[in-house]
Amino acid sequence: MPGAKNSGIAAVLSFFITGLGQIYNGQIFKGILLIIIQVINGLLMYLLIGFITFPIVWLYGVINAYRHAERVNRRLYNSRR
Repeated sequence: MPGAKNSGIAAVLSFFITGLGQIYNGQIFKGILLIIIQVINGLLMYLLIGFITFPIVWLYGVINAYRHAERVNRRLYNSRR
């Protein structure tokens, strides 16, 4: 199905680089924003707060990429019925 997104690929991309799954899903701005936030969180690890914020944003990125790909596929499926 053209335009369909593989939710597994989106989640794996975000697993390795936060924001890459969003870019794969077509959410370019959100993906770049998440990458910038994670760079800032990496720097914040020197102040120890990054050890809390980095995994939270990382997990959000993985879950959001997966769910958005599922949402895209559901919309495509429903529009073709």
